[in-house]
Amino acid sequence: MTPAAHEPLPTLGSRAGTRLCSENLTMHSNTHTQRVILVDDSDNDNFFHDIAVRKCGFDGEIKIYDKGEDALEFLLRDRVSVPTMVFMDINMAGMGGFELARTLEQQLDPGVPLQLHMLTSSSWSVDKATADSIGLIQSYLVKPLTRETAAALIDLS
Repeated sequence: MTPAAHEPLPTLGSRAGTRLCSENLTMHSNTHTQRVILVDDSDNDNFFHDIAVRKCGFDGEIKIYDKGEDALEFLLRDRVSVPTMVFMDINMAGMGGFELARTLEQQLDPGVPLQLHMLTSSSWSVDKATADSIGLIQSYLVKPLTRETAAALIDLS
């Protein structure tokens, strides 16, 4: 059973601030994740998050974008042709994570095999509330992404 939007959000993993923030977390739980996309303007964060995803046992495609606009262009062109999980930062030069999520929510067909997760250094409650208000965002994670958190979110079956 998933929490209602108005109920307290469960914590995932041991890091404070790593919280599930949408009823849709299990939306594609029976769909094997084939692609992970990291969207962050920090090369260091992308490097370490790539390692965490690989160390959790994921052997699919990993794409890395340092601009929200580039990730958006790819996802709209691809139309999410394979089950895809996106980890994205909130604050980036140009298009940030919230704008990316809202645009994808408006322009992609409902039911595409896409999961969006905010992965940010912000623990501000206003950012968490904004993430929770965007239906396509399924969790709010405070950096860094750990192998354990990646394994809990990515369907490796």
